[in-house]
Amino acid sequence: MKTCSQPTKLKILLATSNPGKLAEYRQLLQNFHLVTPVDMRLNITLAEPATTYEENARLKAVTTARLSQLVTLADDSGLEVDTLGGKPGSHSARFAGNQANDTDNITLLLSLLKDVPWEGRTARFVCVIAVAILNGKVELFHGDCSGFITFEPRGTNGFGYDPVFYLPELGKTMAELPLEIKNKISHRGKAATKALKFLEKLYDRSL
Repeated sequence: MKTCSQPTKLKILLATSNPGKLAEYRQLLQNFHLVTPVDMRLNITLAEPATTYEENARLKAVTTARLSQLVTLADDSGLEVDTLGGKPGSHSARFAGNQANDTDNITLLLSLLKDVPWEGRTARFVCVIAVAILNGKVELFHGDCSGFITFEPRGTNGFGYDPVFYLPELGKTMAELPLEIKNKISHRGKAATKALKFLEKLYDRSL
């Protein structure tokens, strides 16, 4: 008896070295074959020199697509705190310095907000995804998620500022949510849902 072979998944290069992002995208884009620069043995420094999420995401996607000759997805994301004038923003990963880790960044953030009452601790996560295809075209997809900054970290899931980003509608921080729930409501999940529709159309045209 002949069996029908499974259709080949579209290979997409995910331009990140962040294991937290990779875990989220593997679930968000599970119908695609995701590879990383490490998988492709590409020696690429994924710098973020620009001042906007859009510019950083576009630069990473275009650079990696050109070197890999694969459809490439890159993102740039950040935390914007209202009382800090939108900081740390596109510098979120380096808020406490170029060699800072998540704990360093959270410690600095909480110290800057130590005298700010709860109602003044409003913030949002922002994500911009760039998808670069081989004809040079780039599509951008945006997502955001609003919440509050807690007075101390809570939860052990996620990465970045997740332990101090509180979602009042759920009564939990991002770091207290399982990945399945986080991906439904997060800034990255919302942007990825939009990108997914574009990638599915791209895949249909390639068949």
